[in-house]
Amino acid sequence: QVQLVESGGGSVQAGGSLGLSCAASNYISDLYCMAWFRETPGKQREFIAAIHSDGTQRPDFADSVKDRFAISIDSAKNTVYLQMNNLKPEDTARYYCAVDRNAWICSIVARYYNFWGQGTQVTVSS
Repeated sequence: QVQLVESGGGSVQAGGSLGLSCAASNYISDLYCMAWFRETPGKQREFIAAIHSDGTQRPDFADSVKDRFAISIDSAKNTVYLQMNNLKPEDTARYYCAVDRNAWICSIVARYYNFWGQGTQVTVSS
């Protein structure tokens, strides 16, 4: 099985930056997607960004973050990164990474992902 561990969360003031990482415990598959979602109480899981392991597809971003966040992947390390810049209070959430094993293309729908990390909390203060 694949275990995912997120790191890099914390507290930051509005306008600041944080970098998140998510490392898979072992080989995933030849082709896969790694993605970031976030959750807050009372709101459904929200897609943030996704990237494919082959590096040939343009990463996907939610409109709310596309001008501020960047996603990258290191397939050799089975690790995905999320660089979050110009953070806003509304970005406060628990951030989860996810893997869609054997994916040819990346989905923005949470239920298509096979493996999930435990999440890391991001808190942005005014």
